[in-house]
Amino acid sequence: MAGEASAEAARKSSQEAPGTAPEEPPFPVLGDDRAAAFFDLDNTVMQGAAIFHFGRGLYKRKFFETRDLAKFAWQQAWFRLAGVEDPEHMQDVRDSALSIVKGHRVAELETIGEEIYDEYMADRIWPGTRALAQAHLDAGQKVWLVTAAPVEIAQVIARRLGLTGALGTVAESVDGVYTGKLVGEPLHGPAKAEAVRALAAAEGLDLSRCAAYSDSHNDIPMLSLVGHPYAINPDAKLRRHAREQDWRLRDYRTGRKAAKVGIPAAAGVGAVAGGTAAAIALSRRRR
Repeated sequence: MAGEASAEAARKSSQEAPGTAPEEPPFPVLGDDRAAAFFDLDNTVMQGAAIFHFGRGLYKRKFFETRDLAKFAWQQAWFRLAGVEDPEHMQDVRDSALSIVKGHRVAELETIGEEIYDEYMADRIWPGTRALAQAHLDAGQKVWLVTAAPVEIAQVIARRLGLTGALGTVAESVDGVYTGKLVGEPLHGPAKAEAVRALAAAEGLDLSRCAAYSDSHNDIPMLSLVGHPYAINPDAKLRRHAREQDWRLRDYRTGRKAAKVGIPAAAGVGAVAGGTAAAIALSRRRR
């Protein structure tokens, strides 16, 4: 349910505008129309967690009180120090965020999300990961964010980076107003793989030609789904798994080039017809 909801929301909001040109990408990516790239967001594309930065922005706009900000700040500090996602911490923050936005209009949060991106997120994008995404775009491939963050925030980030779109956690809304509930479960762990699979089917992609990027061992299901998985700024468990599986590894946290792990073919070479369009009916989420 969560995967299908995210896939449908992502397809409806996908953007075609190209991103700004970064520095020369660190490796070539050859493209075809059956290939795409899927990027985790937190600590892969952006330093820290998007939902924490979003919480700071909402506090600035008096959506909640100081004691709630302290909770967001503590969670963000823990995330930055540990560099990994704790499911209990993340769930706690998501529950808080849902209670905060309950009763607010979707359009209002989308507008605020644009402002928050400029205030707290733009300077936290990893240039190296941004270059990887641009390499796929330059090769004519679509690029999607895949994150547990709210899909509206993920879509703002994708649009500002010039990416195709985003898969994210879908909050329920009725007549354009948030109810304080989710559609299905947060897009985390195996749910990300489900969302990518659903999107690939709907888009006619061949997952064996696709690439995926993440920092977290929680995303091993998504990384294992594609033909070209990459560990970016990996936590200890993902680094170990990447080495065991001969996946490529890149670490931008220290400014040094991480060693390549294995020598898989460049992502997206050639074309293979793929997928039958998935029947993703999500209109009920706004009823």
